[in-house]
Amino acid sequence: MTRILIVDDSLFQRRIITVPLKAKGYDVIEAVNGKEGLEKIIADKPDVILLDILMPETDGIKVLKELQRIQNKIPVIMLTSDVQDTTREDCLSIGAKAFINKPVKAEDLIPVIDSLLSCHE
Repeated sequence: MTRILIVDDSLFQRRIITVPLKAKGYDVIEAVNGKEGLEKIIADKPDVILLDILMPETDGIKVLKELQRIQNKIPVIMLTSDVQDTTREDCLSIGAKAFINKPVKAEDLIPVIDSLLSCHE
């Protein structure tokens, strides 16, 4: 079963994302900040990572940089309310595969996940 890790400090956002993913048959794991997210990436080895940018303890940019440092091959989709082109470019330059604006809609997210999974099979 495909395992997806959602790293977001907002319980509301995690719930909005989790419901359609579980309905699609994905196994969903959650982390409340970047530090916990990194721990779960190593322990649970998800197939896709959904990563918020603005979080306490360790933000999404720091997580991306650490994943780049350890040569992570798991596709990362950034989730954020920040619509600045520079933020998008920074994330893509350090390893993000896609960028989805919040609030996340299942009809936007699921095709991106499916596309990334088909590229990594």
